[in-house]
Amino acid sequence: MIWGPPGVGKSSIVSQIASAHKINFVDVRLSQLAPTDLRGLPVASNGVSSWYPPDFLPRTGKGILFLDELNMAPPAMQGVAQQLILDRRVGSYLVPSGWYVWAAGNRKEDRAAVFDMPTPLANRFLHLQVEPDFDSFKTYALSNGINEHIIAFLSFRSTLLHQIDRQQPAWPSPRSWVMASHLYEIGLDIVSAVGEGAAAEFNSYITLYDNLPNLEPILNGDGENTPFPQEPSIRYATTTGLTVRADRAERAYNAFNWLSRKASAEWVQLFATDMFHSLRSNGQMGALASLIQRDAKLRDFFKDFQELVAH
Repeated sequence: MIWGPPGVGKSSIVSQIASAHKINFVDVRLSQLAPTDLRGLPVASNGVSSWYPPDFLPRTGKGILFLDELNMAPPAMQGVAQQLILDRRVGSYLVPSGWYVWAAGNRKEDRAAVFDMPTPLANRFLHLQVEPDFDSFKTYALSNGINEHIIAFLSFRSTLLHQIDRQQPAWPSPRSWVMASHLYEIGLDIVSAVGEGAAAEFNSYITLYDNLPNLEPILNGDGENTPFPQEPSIRYATTTGLTVRADRAERAYNAFNWLSRKASAEWVQLFATDMFHSLRSNGQMGALASLIQRDAKLRDFFKDFQELVAH
């Protein structure tokens, strides 16, 4: 049972785990179902009633049967789900042996209109707490095409990654920042996704991009005359811009070489950590490691990052 505030990506985490292990994933939103939707309909045959289970429940293979919004379901619905979880069956349906039953729900303090979970049901689960974490979100964002301006802004103002506003319908969360990225990509205001306060700060921040150095010469190895910016917010934007554009080992090497000569260690480390994640995902880490081995200065620096450069 995964607990956490709204918008942190509880269901996305489970979906990614299933995908990583190459197993199936069935997402059942219990709060949107009636008990008969899960148990099935009774059908009479020769004077005996049998329950015909719904077609969305798995019957073969391996996977995760994910009962989302479990504690938003009313008690009658949780009662049916309890049989499915405790006994791995409901009505005439039996959960196949290769399937895991997972669930997720919001906490009472999040005012998410939840019901109390029955004690026997709660005691059946292993309970995990999920909290918003910017480094995890950044890794996801760099691998999934989230706009670099969004990533740079949240690097600078990471406290705005998740900030519930119970007075407003729109507020910033990992989920709403992903939506904001889609809006921003097509030229629309992001206020409808993250709310007025976060949108105003973001809109002020992106004006800084006019002061960014030209990144292409740096990535092509011609950045010797380009200084590293002094303003911290522009430094975040520069570092993120280089990370997003360093899609090949040669460009990553040139950017890293430039930063190691122009910036202090914390900025080099920030870039290196994000760059390694990105290059590993597109299979470029081996080529980067080969380039680094030819450069004594960078090779010494990477002694502190052996676990990241392993390939």
